[in-house]
Amino acid sequence: MRWTNRRPIQAPGCPMSRRDMGERNHKSRWGTKLLPILLLLIPALLMGQTPPKPQTMPPAPAPSIPPPAPPQVALKYTVLLDAAHGGTDTGARLSPNLLEKDLTLDLANRLRSMLAARGIDVAETRTSDASLSADQRAAIANKSPFSACILIHATATGSGVHLYISSLAPTAPQKFMPWLTAQSAYATRSLKLLSDMESAFAHAEIPVTLGRTALQPMDSFACPAVAVEVAPLRRHASSKTEPLDNPDYQRAVLDALSAALAQWRGEWRQQP
Repeated sequence: MRWTNRRPIQAPGCPMSRRDMGERNHKSRWGTKLLPILLLLIPALLMGQTPPKPQTMPPAPAPSIPPPAPPQVALKYTVLLDAAHGGTDTGARLSPNLLEKDLTLDLANRLRSMLAARGIDVAETRTSDASLSADQRAAIANKSPFSACILIHATATGSGVHLYISSLAPTAPQKFMPWLTAQSAYATRSLKLLSDMESAFAHAEIPVTLGRTALQPMDSFACPAVAVEVAPLRRHASSKTEPLDNPDYQRAVLDALSAALAQWRGEWRQQP
């Protein structure tokens, strides 16, 4: 007879062996430990709870295209002519029949026409026999970004043309400049404009005297500015004098001014 590993079947009513009793106690202890865990899981299963779903992030917005930059408006080359005096302010008496206020206005009006013929835009502080204060003239000059501001004067003394720029020391440009010293930020450019004008008068063989002076309204002008004072023409080679009312002499002065301002048109953007 072959023996197997099967345990003999215990007959009903027979006492259990120690081995069988140990196995039963072991199973009983595991059942006691699992019961609390099952009691916790059963309510969750009965309520149909499911683990939370992972949150999904909204799609990132597409990168926006920056708006195009506004077009830059190029500054236009424009000259301001300031005929000195006017109205009750007669200026100097240049001859028995000629007042400074009348000559400066006539020269400014004629120079405007000559510059317009060159395609240059021109503005004037006055176009008639009007009285303007220094502040009014400066307000006109500072209302627009003029490329050059020319103050026209006349005198019965001296010879040829006297050119003046402000005696203010150069300063760095600022957004807001003091009214009485605004020209200081344009001192370097005014000096370059003066140089172009000196060359034009030398080419026309008109004597030139250069100087610096404290002059209103020029010291308040926020633009390259030169004061032009026209005197009678006295040539050293002869005793002949060209008076201020000589049409040929006036024309020579205006031609030189027109040529200088045409030259400045190609240089004013390059100045610091």
